[in-house]
Amino acid sequence: MTQMTQICADQKEMMSRNLAMVLTPKGVGAIGVVRLRGEGVESFLGTYFSRKVIEGRCVHGEIRDADVVLDDAVVVRGGDFVDLNLHGGVWVVRAVLELAEREGFEVIEDALEMMDGGTVLEREVMAALPRAGTNLAIRALLSQMEAWKSVRKEDAAGIMKDESLWWLLHPPRVAIVGIPNVGKSTLANQLFARERSIVADVAGTTRDWVGELANIDGLMVMLVDTPGIRGMGDEIEREAIERSGEEVRGADLVIVVLDQTQGREGQMELVRKYPGAVVVVNKVDRAGEWKAGDGIRMVAIRGEGVEELRREIRRRFGVEGMEVRRARWWTERQREILGGVARGERSLNEM
Repeated sequence: MTQMTQICADQKEMMSRNLAMVLTPKGVGAIGVVRLRGEGVESFLGTYFSRKVIEGRCVHGEIRDADVVLDDAVVVRGGDFVDLNLHGGVWVVRAVLELAEREGFEVIEDALEMMDGGTVLEREVMAALPRAGTNLAIRALLSQMEAWKSVRKEDAAGIMKDESLWWLLHPPRVAIVGIPNVGKSTLANQLFARERSIVADVAGTTRDWVGELANIDGLMVMLVDTPGIRGMGDEIEREAIERSGEEVRGADLVIVVLDQTQGREGQMELVRKYPGAVVVVNKVDRAGEWKAGDGIRMVAIRGEGVEELRREIRRRFGVEGMEVRRARWWTERQREILGGVARGERSLNEM
């Protein structure tokens, strides 16, 4: 079988499969778009949609599960696929996906075969859009088709080193560590710009790690607020610290929070343990027992120093002051091609 014959066979197999994919970013939004593709599209529409769908036209109707109306949606059909434009609530999208699964559709993510576009690069842009959770990520991603037109082979090595678009589409994990009562949860609340961790002037208030997405001025990060690290405590607290240790070891960036009003030895041990960490010195408005060295000086409860920390987080992941119109990579396929071009083994035409 020739390579072209194999490609045609693979495409035919893909077209015969019933696939479902969410085209919009995860989470709550004004609109949630679910794309269905395959031989089961006609059956799905006939069973669950209240009106006949005409190809190339927007049709407004109800998506029903028996007598229950799940949503009033706008449906657009093109060939073997259909886009269900839903209200963007998480429950609505999940309920429609469950209907699709019931009808034999396989729910997938990042499938190029489900995307519009005349080239692989264009389809990769469309496939990555659901991951673009901020305006900065969307702008940088949508600029790539034009940006790549002016790339030269001598640019490949430099582009490979720029991971900023990858991080914009794959939120890094950022762990906040420190001994009890240094202000980790207060700092986390400032980074989230809202209250979400329990904060109290009592050591050990946070008894388990808390992970949630935070928008750091265009960069989405999974912020992990861990319980205070110390060598004592009850059984529940010890287990929480052990579990949080796994989160810290898997973090892409660690923030070590110091407090000069508490003992020095255990805190500096954390600085030595995480040599690549961002060091924050909190409560600098109070008289200290010792003097911390380099670090971002902060009064977290008043928000002082928080903007400097936000800038440093963005800088660590290459998005501080980034020029969105520069060519960047965001898939392993692109990275492999760039590596081959830099070594003189591949061509930019493969992009």
